[in-house]
Amino acid sequence: MRGIKLSSRIGVILVTGIVVVALSGSAALAAGGTNGAGSKRPVFYEGKLVTVNMFEVPAGSLLDKNQSINTIYATNDLDEPQDFKSVIDAIPGDAFNPLWHQVLIVFNQGFVPHQFVSEDAVLAAAAAGEITLDSTDEVYRCSVVSSH
Repeated sequence: MRGIKLSSRIGVILVTGIVVVALSGSAALAAGGTNGAGSKRPVFYEGKLVTVNMFEVPAGSLLDKNQSINTIYATNDLDEPQDFKSVIDAIPGDAFNPLWHQVLIVFNQGFVPHQFVSEDAVLAAAAAGEITLDSTDEVYRCSVVSSH
């Protein structure tokens, strides 16, 4: 009889532990995790908003070895809140690679910061001296999950 009571208590403890873990996971998702659905954000591609999810990957020598890595332009490090929506240079079906090299947009003195909506606009602003593009060593794994 004592063994049954002990196993019942263990069962209650295990069930309670599972519920606590499940609730903790739900709270983390509700708060917005850093990977998967919690990392979704709108970005611009050729004037249209698309939604991507992303997470940083160890860059190592990826930038040296993989010439087909795409570019994502951002006003702040992608791990931080953005002043404006980022701009990407490809989507699936258009020379797309799930690896993205982060390039920071820095507005030069005398120019008003504003939203860019395409890579062409970013590159034209850089050529005109409005912005400076600061290549980082950060690489992100990004998936385009929807178009608006």
